[in-house]
Amino acid sequence: MYKKSIFSWLKHWDFMLLDFLVMQLSLALAYLIFKGGFVYSSDVYRVVAVSLFVSQFLVVFFLQTFKNVLKRGYYLEFVAAVKHIVGVVLLDLALLFFLHYSGLFSRKVYVTMIVFYFISSYLARICHKLFLYKTNKVTEGNRSVFIISTSDMADSIVENFNQPQFHNLKIVGLHIMDDVAPFSDYGDFPVLGADDDALDFICHGWVDEVFIRVPEGVNVPKVLTDELITMGVTVHTCIVTPEDIGSLYVERFGNYTVLTNSVKMVTYQQMFYKRILDIVGGIVGTLITLLIALFIGPLIFIKSPGPIFFKQTRIGKNGKKFKMYKFRSMYMDAEERKKDYMAQNKMDGLMFKLDDDPRIIGSEKKGKDGKPKGIGNFIRNTSLDEFPQFINVLKGDMSIVGTRPPTVDEWEQYDLKHRVRMSIKPGITGLWQISGRSDITDFDEVVSLDSEYIQDWNLGSDIKIILKTIVVVLKREGAE
Repeated sequence: MYKKSIFSWLKHWDFMLLDFLVMQLSLALAYLIFKGGFVYSSDVYRVVAVSLFVSQFLVVFFLQTFKNVLKRGYYLEFVAAVKHIVGVVLLDLALLFFLHYSGLFSRKVYVTMIVFYFISSYLARICHKLFLYKTNKVTEGNRSVFIISTSDMADSIVENFNQPQFHNLKIVGLHIMDDVAPFSDYGDFPVLGADDDALDFICHGWVDEVFIRVPEGVNVPKVLTDELITMGVTVHTCIVTPEDIGSLYVERFGNYTVLTNSVKMVTYQQMFYKRILDIVGGIVGTLITLLIALFIGPLIFIKSPGPIFFKQTRIGKNGKKFKMYKFRSMYMDAEERKKDYMAQNKMDGLMFKLDDDPRIIGSEKKGKDGKPKGIGNFIRNTSLDEFPQFINVLKGDMSIVGTRPPTVDEWEQYDLKHRVRMSIKPGITGLWQISGRSDITDFDEVVSLDSEYIQDWNLGSDIKIILKTIVVVLKREGAE
């Protein structure tokens, strides 16, 4: 799933916030110099402050004055700051005129505020950009990119990706199409020569996006790009002119013009709403998790001394590893004992599921029907073990609705067609979970359901899945 950055005025919200702050500070300082006291204590200047805020917002929204802010040098930033401030001042004066406030505030205060605003705004932008560039190593890895090119273009592309406009991208691999033998000119990431090697690397590594740039006349094998799309990887193909693009999405990728293709295109606004849903649900779910822990925590510890929470490395979006949390429902040596029961795995594919799993805490206790009745079985049958994953949702590793995250050993066995299910953030629940997960034993069917969810995704489908999950859990349908 690929997020289109349609709302570019909002993309650089940090610069916008910084600009709002320096404007208000400039007004406060100018008022203090000529009037004394706190600017917001005056009814007139409170209106001026609000008018400036509205003017800034409108200028940023309609003129997009912070678009490409990270690509601008000192001179271009100076010009951009002048244009931005002139627009804000002119609009603000117009607003104050229509509000009949144009003759109520001091000209000296206003002019001084403009001078302070220009100097502080320009310096704030430059300093913030320097800070972002300096901390690039801290923030790198936000998006990982795999490059496909030729030997004569590779150096310039790698050098280009070290420029500021690519500050949030990390190169994790390079595929040289015209050289079958890998060479070691780059120490930070592997260089692959064969298509199959590149596909295998992308399938089992953390790769968010693939960037393709080849000389004119060189064709990238269609089977290669088809396999990438099948895996759910976003593909950017560098172009010179956007001709005959069909339904593909044309955008800027750093300073390249590319055709972007993905299994699902979504807007920034859609992902913003999904994240808000995750944050609200994550807060509520975390509070419920703490409450549940007060009751079942002691029971877990008494029956099986050790941590109440279980932490395991799982595979997240596009292969990124993270630590997933659950209430511990198995004995401490469950992972070591897993290999002893692999022959009894009821899943036909790359998941592990076992009926009446003896590794579950208290499973030796049987009911009248012969089924295990231990505390671990109760936790799993009621899905209480899943609640700590709301912590992962708050951290951003997971979403409330998505695909179930595989373990590392499961991920390493994935074929290309399986990888598509990890093109989005993994979720606590999803289409597979509400379709009777205990009755589905074919992993390809799981992948099919996950692919259907990704391709048809919208916020309404998430809400429907959440509501149906509540019903399924209350009825204990499809519980593991």
